[in-house]
Amino acid sequence: MSYVRHVEQFHGLPVFTFPPYADPRDLPAPDTVAWRLHRGPYATDEGSESYWRRFTESVRLEEVRALALGSPWYDDQGGDDLDGLTGLRSRFTGLEAVFLGDLEDEEAMISTIDLDDVSELLEAFPGLRELAVRGGDGLAFPTAGHANLRVLRVESGGLPPEAAAQIAAAPLPSLERLELWLGDEEYGGGTTAEDLLPLFAGEGKPALRHLGLQNSPEQDALAAALATAPVVRRLTSLSLSMGTLGDEGAQALLEGQSLAHLRELDLSHHYLSHDMMLRIWTELEPQGVRVDLTARQEEEDTYDEDEPRRFISVSE
Repeated sequence: MSYVRHVEQFHGLPVFTFPPYADPRDLPAPDTVAWRLHRGPYATDEGSESYWRRFTESVRLEEVRALALGSPWYDDQGGDDLDGLTGLRSRFTGLEAVFLGDLEDEEAMISTIDLDDVSELLEAFPGLRELAVRGGDGLAFPTAGHANLRVLRVESGGLPPEAAAQIAAAPLPSLERLELWLGDEEYGGGTTAEDLLPLFAGEGKPALRHLGLQNSPEQDALAAALATAPVVRRLTSLSLSMGTLGDEGAQALLEGQSLAHLRELDLSHHYLSHDMMLRIWTELEPQGVRVDLTARQEEEDTYDEDEPRRFISVSE
């Protein structure tokens, strides 16, 4: 089980948590950091409305490039109100990146972080370049897409299949990097290769160069689908990490279309045999593909099942 921590860098900027009762004279220049708005489990008695008001009064919002929202905006208590942010769209004129759900394990399990439809956020900020989301419960993505989004990352222990399908079908003409942690069905996931067919076909995302379909118990099936998927031809890097990839999926990748054009292939946290690992290295590394096969896993016995199980990296 991997541990989910607060993001330390976002949109190429160091993350700075807006402190309680901050003196504006002690704050960094607005465009030099990604601003984390998070009261945390040990917050002072200052209310969230006061905390938000102080931020909007202390920082030149037109110069803010990136925001990371934690509690109470996104948590396991139903906090997902972005009206304060979207209502100030006329002041956040330089906003390029938003991270929703910047919480770590001690604050909320990733499978319980409440989310919502991000359509209003994307509509309010047409110039947004990067959107990161942690959680999955309740997430919905606009089928209308977004013209300028370049990076989309969803970290989830159980991404709803409907949301994954919406992202796969959405027109995102500027998108260069897409990373989806698909998660376990027991925690709201269950995405299959069929849900992602528009993505595999390369529809609506002509600029895509990195694709991550990660943290899935269906990793072998996803690998088999990617083995013949047209989208792979335009990629420079591919990640099938954090999941249950075994020899069957790896063999499908090797026997499918050429992967020699890739710079990186991330298969870390896998269930490959040593023979298959050697085969991957032997076939791909001489072609210039940097392959990550770290974090090899062993199937585990469980108390309530007859057969050993494979586990994804992040679920609960």
